[in-house]
Amino acid sequence: MKQYLPAWVQGWLGTVTPIVQAVLIVLAAWLLQQLVRRIVHRLMNKRDVPPEMGVALHRVSGGLIGFGALLLVLERLGVSGTVLWTAFTSFAAVGAVAFFAAWSVLSNIFCTVLIFTTRPFRLYDYIEVVENGEKPGLKGRVVDVNLIYTTLQEVARDPAHAGSSLQVPNSMFFQRVVRRWRGSEVPAAWLAPPATESAPK
Repeated sequence: MKQYLPAWVQGWLGTVTPIVQAVLIVLAAWLLQQLVRRIVHRLMNKRDVPPEMGVALHRVSGGLIGFGALLLVLERLGVSGTVLWTAFTSFAAVGAVAFFAAWSVLSNIFCTVLIFTTRPFRLYDYIEVVENGEKPGLKGRVVDVNLIYTTLQEVARDPAHAGSSLQVPNSMFFQRVVRRWRGSEVPAAWLAPPATESAPK
């Protein structure tokens, strides 16, 4: 049918059609992302999925859907699939080398996934990372968990340290013993004055 149209209409359709298809692809990607958000929200409410895992699912799904939509849009606009695949594999190879070069970062990311799945502690718990035996270590209230660090809000008897926080690498929680207190009450042992050693006679 297109061949029976005037030349100027054929040229106009050849220009507008890929743009319309690209807009439809972006719209479909947005609708798919909204559907995924609703599914994740429902899982969080009905299956007791932790909020941190929900945020991670939102980000991963958004990245995958956006990347797929970008590839489809570029293909509809005339970019060769071979060129796209070559660029993607090159980028993936460079990314893999960079990730293996930063092994400590990878370790922390993997430990973050373990924290979300095994739940050794939750947000707003009070925890203490015991160095060895009963030797006290880092302690505070868990206020944030991201891909690299867990942020502990310190409970300090010294006013000079009031309001400070600690950023602990997530891999440390799988190398040390972690003591945990649930609830919003500060552990009584943290508020007790430090024991003073008796002076030698």
